[in-house]
Amino acid sequence: MSGYAARRSAAALALLLSSTGLGILPAAAMQPRESSPISEYEPAESLEGNFLSAYIAGASKDTAAAASFYREAVKGDPRNAELLERAFVSLLADGAMTDAFRAAERLATRESTNGLAHLALGVRQLKAGQYAAARQSFGRSGRGAAGDLTATLLTAWAYAGAGDGKRANETLNRLRGERYFNVFRDYHAGLIASVVGDRAEAERKLKAAYDADRNTLRIVDGYARFEAGIGRTDLAIDAYSEFEKVMPRHPLVVDALDKLKAGKPLSPLVSSAQEGAAEVLYGLGSAGSTQGDELPAVVYMRLALYLAPEHAVGRLTLADTLDRMKQTERSNEAYAQIPANSPLKLNADIQIGLNLEQMGRGDEALQHLDTVLKANPDNIDVISALGNVQRARKKFTEAAETYTRAINLIGPGREANHWTLFYFRGTAYERASEWQKAEADLKKALALVPPTQPNAKAQVLNYLAYSWVDRNMNIDESFTMLKQAVDLSPRDGMIIDSLGWAYFRLGRWDDAVRELEKAVELKPGDPTINDHLGDAYWRTGRRLEGKFQWQHAKDLNPEPEELTKINAKLKDGLPEPDKPTATAENPPTQDPAQAVPAPVAAPHNPQNPELPKGAPAPGDAPGSADKKPGN
Repeated sequence: MSGYAARRSAAALALLLSSTGLGILPAAAMQPRESSPISEYEPAESLEGNFLSAYIAGASKDTAAAASFYREAVKGDPRNAELLERAFVSLLADGAMTDAFRAAERLATRESTNGLAHLALGVRQLKAGQYAAARQSFGRSGRGAAGDLTATLLTAWAYAGAGDGKRANETLNRLRGERYFNVFRDYHAGLIASVVGDRAEAERKLKAAYDADRNTLRIVDGYARFEAGIGRTDLAIDAYSEFEKVMPRHPLVVDALDKLKAGKPLSPLVSSAQEGAAEVLYGLGSAGSTQGDELPAVVYMRLALYLAPEHAVGRLTLADTLDRMKQTERSNEAYAQIPANSPLKLNADIQIGLNLEQMGRGDEALQHLDTVLKANPDNIDVISALGNVQRARKKFTEAAETYTRAINLIGPGREANHWTLFYFRGTAYERASEWQKAEADLKKALALVPPTQPNAKAQVLNYLAYSWVDRNMNIDESFTMLKQAVDLSPRDGMIIDSLGWAYFRLGRWDDAVRELEKAVELKPGDPTINDHLGDAYWRTGRRLEGKFQWQHAKDLNPEPEELTKINAKLKDGLPEPDKPTATAENPPTQDPAQAVPAPVAAPHNPQNPELPKGAPAPGDAPGSADKKPGN
């Protein structure tokens, strides 16, 4: 099969493997700290220049650059309220908390209605134990449903910090609304009751939240830790075990179960008002990060981590959000700050390696993961990640050997939990020209992929079917599978391109044009799809349009080897086919072993789809970055 299909299949699989609030970190993890002022950006020579640079950086979601340039712009016009507000938000998002709080003070003085400034000041006051002042600030911060929810929950925690559980409970009881409001309310009511020492109320509220939503890890974790803390270890084990059935091998669950079964205690999820308020901000930020509201999510996470620097899941969610904002360097910094004693540390080490590869530092990624593997020689996730980077670096034979090492560690009856290993090894074998081994692995992956992951099934169908077509094998079955893949993932431009390219390979030019035009519409910036459409146009006699698409593909920065082919086509066009091409209705008689695949595009900017990250569907409740997949 072609490298082009390998790229598209891997990139798409990155999305469908999203599961819970897992994430991943560096070998030499730093301790949590406030973000340092950025000095790597050279200030502009004028106010206008700094403002324009900051505006462009903000539009690009580059929080570090935006904070740096807005800081300089405010120096040039300190009385400009709008400029000050932009600077405040950028500083807060970048984690420059000292400067952000200073800006919040100025904003709160000038604009009594600036809710975010009052929220930030309230968080600082709560951390300092100034609970009455914090309640006043939170009272000024609420605006709209989200603002009211945030202000009410934080006010309740401020009462809890002062030891007034009754007023905290009365405050929470004012929350009424959609189902997730009620679940979130009961969850925090239970945590507050636990902190102030009301055991009966804590058990009642946490059990109510757990019964209402057993698919969110934070709720399961909070409930199970409380039950374990009062001696009901069996109930805690049951809660974790039920969660693990749908989401196997979550590091936090594995760690908790190991400790409980060994008779070791579990610390409570929240033990202070500061940690409780951080849990509020984490839950809201986690929900926002899944709905495309990355900047507000980052702001919530920064405030949460200011209150509770050891909040590992919060730091991981921050890192994941920054990663989705294409701020990979800053993402790695956040991963690096996850506490070394967290069960998520190993996942963080893995993600740092994958991110290094994404940043074009492949040799460093391999070295990093090799170091992690030496410390964890039997960890399937580490071995798999190393194989993924080797595959991205086109070390296909080595990658297949690495995946085999991981597969050999799978326990009896657990292959379905590791179906991706067979898929990735199959793709590595295919790229290493070991087709029989590749075909066996791809068939096995297709048999193992769970029905709850239709997009995943679409990717496996796509790769296997395209490989067959590329080798002039199993023509009718291939088309059936490709059409099934499109039905499962109808908005996936890459899969539609596979179907179109299959039509092209079989000489069905008009069908190829139809499908490839759909693919280009869905993925207009992909050089491979535009190149394919150019080929299809040329074969149908639309040669001017074909050259236009090739030129467009060239302008989209294809890989060097593909650029050479595109330049040749722009100069000379496509050569005439040597002989009539088979169709699905007229399968070839040629020996498949003698078939020579047509030139196709190689992968560009390889993705790393190998590790789950927290990405629940838009509209999920607060804290949903750690929900079970498929719920």
